[in-house]
Order: sequence, then C-alpha cells, then structure tokens
Amino acid sequence: MNLIINHTSMQPIYDQVVSQIKDKIIHGELLEQAMLPSVRTLAKDLKISALTVKKAYDQLEQEGFVTTVHGKGSFVACANQVQMLEEKKKEVESEFEQAIRKARSCGLENSEIRELFEIVLEES
Repeated sequence: MNLIINHTSMQPIYDQVVSQIKDKIIHGELLEQAMLPSVRTLAKDLKISALTVKKAYDQLEQEGFVTTVHGKGSFVACANQVQMLEEKKKEVESEFEQAIRKARSCGLENSEIRELFEIVLEES
C-alpha cells in the first residue's frame, strides 16, 4: 500500500495512516472486502512501529471503515454510503475553512468572502 508518512508533520503518524487509508476507501482506490496489509508488513514498509499501525487499524475499525477477523487480517468494510458522504462533506468543510482563513489573512471581510463565494458558485 502506497502511504506517505511525514515525520516532520504535527499530525500524529497513526492519524496520517488513518486519513490516507480512509481517503483511499472514499475515493474507491481500496474496494469493499479488500485485504489490508498485515500490521507487521505495513509497519515494516513504512518504517514505523507496529503499535502505531495497530492503533490506526483500530481507529479505522471503530469508525466503520475496516473490519478485522482474528487470524485472517483486516479488510475494507462494506461501503456505507451515508458514512462515505459524511466523510466527503467533512473534507469539503475543511477546504472551505482553509479558504476562509486565507481570505481573512488577505484582509477580506465576511461580506467580501460571501460575495466571492457566490461569484465562484455561479461560475461552476
């Protein structure tokens, strides 16, 4: 599995693993019932602790993206369309927040940001 770990990021490594695997599931790169690499294999490939990978897999399972079968491995869970849509909405919300912060750092007022948003929305 092609994941990129940024050791200088403020984001914890297990969270980087979680977000990248979720992204691959949401965007259809990892399909339902696809087997994930074993904890040890992924840890070795990423050169990180097996405990970190285990924590990431546990979080993915808790959020409903992965199911783990003892002795068999971890698999992409059945695609829950409502959950996938909610994750995509969170992604868009995060991008909006970044754009708003950038606009405010340029000195734009809320009314100007709204006006700009309306213009972009109409053009799309």
